[in-house]
This record gives sequence, C-alpha cells and structure tokens, in this order.
Amino acid sequence: MTAGAGEQGKRLLKLFRELSEEQQRTLLSFAEFLASQEQPAPKEIPEPEAIPRPEGESVVKAMKRLSATYHMLDKSKLLNETSALMAQHVMQGRPAHEVIDELEVVFEMHYKRVTGRE
Repeated sequence: MTAGAGEQGKRLLKLFRELSEEQQRTLLSFAEFLASQEQPAPKEIPEPEAIPRPEGESVVKAMKRLSATYHMLDKSKLLNETSALMAQHVMQGRPAHEVIDELEVVFEMHYKRVTGRE
C-alpha cells in the first residue's frame, strides 16, 4: 500500500458500509475490474552475453551462439525470420557469413524491441 492509503482505506470502508448491499456488490465489482487493469511491473531483462563469433562459424553453430547470447528472448518469436534465413543458406546456397550477419541483426532487433530500446 502507498503512503496515506490507511486514511483512504478507512474512508472507503466507512463509505462502503453506508451503501446498500447491491451498491456494495457494484463497488466491489468495479474495484476488481480496476485491479485487473493494473499492468504488472516489467521484469528486468538481462544484457546479452558477449560470446565472440569464431572464425569460419557455421550457420547452425551461429544459431546456437546467438541463442545463448540472447537467452532471454522467446525463440518462438524469432522462428519465422531465422528459419527463412537458414533456408536461404541450405536450399539456395546463400553464403554462411551473410546469413550469420543477418541473424545477428535479427537477434539484436528482437532484443531491442523487448527492452524498448528500438
């Protein structure tokens, strides 16, 4: 409770007791509605782990490295973009270093979006 809530609580209780039973139910329903609208406090999102990119890294290993670097991200939200990039590499022969560069951007952008740093 916030400072001064004790006095407000006493006043609210006094008013509540003066209401009819039907009005009390209405007030209680409204209070429950207001409480349900309260946004939960945002949880602190950790910084990415700085894992250096090794020379000659494969796309699969890059995915593992980036998943570990950005362990706080919901990977299901990255699936569409990352699988499209992986398919470009495997099925279309796009060079690994290009795909990895783009994967790094995708992960970083999702991280910025989650942290509000966009």
